[in-house]
Amino acid sequence: MKIGILAAGVTPDVLLSQYPTYAQMFAQQLEAHEPELTFEIFDVRLDEFPASTDSCDGWLITGSKSDAYGDDPWILQLCEFIREVDAKGQVLVGICFGHQVIARALGGRVAKFDGGWGVGVHHYQVVDGFETPLGQKDIAFCAFHQDQVLEKPEKMATFLTSNFCQHAGLIYQDRILTFQGHPEFSKQYENELVDMYDGVTLTPEVANKARQSIEQDDIQNHQLMAWIGQFLKARA
Repeated sequence: MKIGILAAGVTPDVLLSQYPTYAQMFAQQLEAHEPELTFEIFDVRLDEFPASTDSCDGWLITGSKSDAYGDDPWILQLCEFIREVDAKGQVLVGICFGHQVIARALGGRVAKFDGGWGVGVHHYQVVDGFETPLGQKDIAFCAFHQDQVLEKPEKMATFLTSNFCQHAGLIYQDRILTFQGHPEFSKQYENELVDMYDGVTLTPEVANKARQSIEQDDIQNHQLMAWIGQFLKARA
């Protein structure tokens, strides 16, 4: 079963010697959970798109520093690709930017959030009526975003929410699964990002609060990655 990873962003240059790219993080971690899955990476931000949605059995869109509501040609092409994947009933997973651009492509609205940056470990509540493979109502993992899905697509349901991010997790049947946060990020990597952006895009207050959450709070990134692997494998 081949999963196409649509790389919409890449690990910052200063961290590439220590950490894999975002696409590689997914390929390595998902393969560890589901060895039957294989992966092909397409750098869509450089216009490296698959020849067809049929090139792979399922798809995953990574995070990015780009705005999902932007009109760059590659983002518009990605939206068309998402709609085609959806029309064909293929499985699709989106993370952060991927979560947002899928929502946009399917009729939702994405914008910069008035509440500012969401960084560090964030806790999300499973919406009443939903069950997840994690078997708990509070799920925590790393986040790093200022944009949000402000209006979800009509066809998708919100299954994760918080006071900071209303639509933190979206799902459609057994075909589309998206997360605003980053289940592929370790605490160590999140800490590196916070340090890098402290005083640049993050205020010292926001950065210090993020560091405190990283130090104190447990995250369920391994369980979330296992779920994503199962989701891709089952449908693909």
